Order: sequence, then structure tokens, then C-alpha cells
Amino acid sequence: MIGLLGGLHCIGMCGGIVSAFSAASRPARSFPVAVVGIKSVQDNTQLSVFDNVLRVLAYNTGRIGSYAIAGAMAGGIASGVRSLSSLASLQIAGYWLANLMLVALGLYLMDAWRGLARLEAAGQIVWRHIQPLMKPLLPVDSVPKAFALGGLWGWLPCGMVYSVLLTAMFTGSATSGAIVMLAFGLGTLPMMLSLGLIGSRLKMFAQRRTVRIVCGAIVLAFGVLGLIRAGNGMSAGFMDVLCLTPPAAAQ
Repeated sequence: MIGLLGGLHCIGMCGGIVSAFSAASRPARSFPVAVVGIKSVQDNTQLSVFDNVLRVLAYNTGRIGSYAIAGAMAGGIASGVRSLSSLASLQIAGYWLANLMLVALGLYLMDAWRGLARLEAAGQIVWRHIQPLMKPLLPVDSVPKAFALGGLWGWLPCGMVYSVLLTAMFTGSATSGAIVMLAFGLGTLPMMLSLGLIGSRLKMFAQRRTVRIVCGAIVLAFGVLGLIRAGNGMSAGFMDVLCLTPPAAAQ
């Protein structure tokens, strides 16, 4: 749900990247067609559209793969620390922090508070070392290049990713962390696929204040529900079904 609703942030954050990739892509190569004239133009147009769809899918497959790797790393680190320290308080503190990040993300999507922008700015330090790796992959004239670019793109500093990554960290294992980030990445997929194919019209829709407020409010509600659950000792009846961290984790 967060991936799907937070896709509004993806438009602002990644829209320029998608456009740059598209501009840097070479036009699809023409293929010999038996019939010349109108049918030839139509066939080449269809091939061009198909080629573009493949590239957009490859971008996003690489991006979601990077999210899953990051989730596995985060979940594995937290699991190791927990097993060494055996401190339940560590996971409880992380749970509070993860839900506070969701509250911050909801406010960010609503344009009510831009604090996550500072976190993204801090992430630029890592991105400066990754960005040069993109140059050999341009122009994006093949599916493998698009996949590799998507893999790098997944490490772009993003407050929304950081918010969900904290949740992945405290799920208890590398496998669970990877699954959380995979689910998050799949949630962003509809918006990102649409952005790659009909970018301008989607941007106009996402810029509507009502759309941003509704989506941000839902994400904000997830964070608030999580904070209520934490305040009640990690158990809050019906809200347990909405949470990834089981009540037993805090015992």
C-alpha cells in the first residue's frame, strides 16, 4: 500500500531520471518488412513501442531487485544485532522509529512537512560514488543495459525507500526484509510503469493537491496506527493484522 500510494513521490523523484533514460535511448532499429508503405510504418511503430516497454520493464526489474537486496541486508544486520544483544528494547525502539518515518513520509507526500528531503540530501554522499557507474551504460540501447541502470537507480537517495527499509530492518531476518522491500517495490510498479509510458499525463494527475493529500493521509494513518500499537505494548487488537512486526517480537 505504501509503495502504491507513495508512487506520487516517485513521479517527482524519478520522473526526471526516466525522461533522461528515454532521451538517452537510441531509437529502435528498423527491421525489413515484406510490404512497404503504410504497413511498414505501422510495423516499425509497433516494434518501437514494444522496445520501449521492454526497457521500462527492465529498469523497474533492476530497481526492485536492488530494493530486495537492501531489505535482505537491513534485515540480516538487525537480526545479527538482536541475536548478539538479546535486547528487546532495541527492536521496540526501531519499531517506534520506523513508524515515525511513516508519519514523516505521509506529511511529505501531503507537502505539509519536507523533513525527509534533508535525509535524501544526506544520501547524496553515497549516490556520488554510484552515479559514475551509469556513464558506460548510456545510451540505453539494450534490455541488459536498462536492467543494469535500474539496479543502480534502486540506490538513489529516497526518503520513501528509507522509511520502508527501517520496517524491513526490524522484521527479524534477511528473508523477511527482502520480502518487505520486494512487496514495496511491486507496489511502486504501476506508477513507475505508467510514468515510463505516459509520463506527462500522469504527472499532471499526481500534481493535484487533493490526490497528494489523500495518499499522504493514508500513509500517515499507517504510521499513527503503528505508534498506537507500540504505545499499547505492541498489541492493539484488530490493528495487529496491519503490522509486520508480531507482538511476540517485543516480549
